[in-house]
Amino acid sequence: MGYIKGHDRNQITLFPESIDDYISEDSSVRIIDEYINQLDLEKLGFKRATPPDMGRPPYDPKDLLKLYVYGYLNRI
Repeated sequence: MGYIKGHDRNQITLFPESIDDYISEDSSVRIIDEYINQLDLEKLGFKRATPPDMGRPPYDPKDLLKLYVYGYLNRI
């Protein structure tokens, strides 16, 4: 069983070509996204970095960490 999957950011929508078109190329969001995707959370000590076999699938810890880091950097 895997994590809850978000929507595909490259999916074609009514207005722009994809959701990534809303974000500028030099945005800090892209840096955070690439950096967190390269981390091995299990080696860093995250206890629930692998999804459980039973129950509702949890949110991916990488997605939650991205939100946390973005909020911290933007004082949200």
